[in-house]
Amino acid sequence: MLSKLIAAAAVAFAVLSAPATHAQSFINVLTGGTSGVYYPLGVAIGKIYSDKIPNVKTQVQATKASVENLVLLQQGRGEIAFTLGDSLKAAWEGDEEAGFKSKLDKLRTIGAIYPNYIQIVATAESGIKTLADLKGKSLSVGAPKSGTELNSRAILAAAGLSYKDLGKVEYLPFAESVDLMKNRQLNATLQSAGLGVASLKDLSTSSEITVVSVPKQVVDKIGPPFVSVNIPANTYTGQDKDVPTAAVVNYLVTSSAVSDDLAYQMTKLIFESLPELANSHVAGKEIKLETAAMGSPVPLHPGAIRYYKEKGLIK
Repeated sequence: MLSKLIAAAAVAFAVLSAPATHAQSFINVLTGGTSGVYYPLGVAIGKIYSDKIPNVKTQVQATKASVENLVLLQQGRGEIAFTLGDSLKAAWEGDEEAGFKSKLDKLRTIGAIYPNYIQIVATAESGIKTLADLKGKSLSVGAPKSGTELNSRAILAAAGLSYKDLGKVEYLPFAESVDLMKNRQLNATLQSAGLGVASLKDLSTSSEITVVSVPKQVVDKIGPPFVSVNIPANTYTGQDKDVPTAAVVNYLVTSSAVSDDLAYQMTKLIFESLPELANSHVAGKEIKLETAAMGSPVPLHPGAIRYYKEKGLIK
């Protein structure tokens, strides 16, 4: 009996004194709607982490995107999340109008990824060809206080418009907006996403569309983090010319509660798995290590800093 008790005690001691690295970690990847770009990229990231980080279990959560993701991170309900740069800035500053009741001080950046393009698409029969033509028409501006909706407010304001100038405002995710347009119940949608977003590809193959320009002078009125870019010709069916618009950089963000070692592994695997991310969505092709450590309105996580120092991006 004594020998059995000693053996049991030895086993218990071995378990209690085992290195913490053997404990299973959990990574919840916060994305966006399933018809957007964040979700397929998030699924790819979740698989990379579960395959390549020992003793890690991953989950990919569909959300209302940027604003909700940042709030969930602050609450400790996620380990890595996608967000737009302007939403991240607003969260760090505690901008209540943008949906943040207080400063989200636990946020830490993993890295800059690809730019979100502001894509305003109208049905051809609506007659909308310019921003001014939106006056009196119906527009879906994204889910309430989502990153897309914050972008919508900024673009309209810079063009001298407000929601009051529109015929009707719908606060809908991408897929639902497209369904209404197909059924002739909505004139236009503003979608802030990577190029080739599934919802707009679907719409352009089933309906005749117009991709509405956001001129450089409008983008310049907003200023950083917005920049002037082009939606390349043939991104969508029937779009035969480049269309000027605005873009905002996306970021992958974590929280200060995530350990330096785990944040290091998460960062390293993102930028060492770029082919897998490119295969999951065309927007993944625009993720570059060279620009990953640049421009964040929130401090980089120490684990991410360690990786960027290894790569010579930070001295």
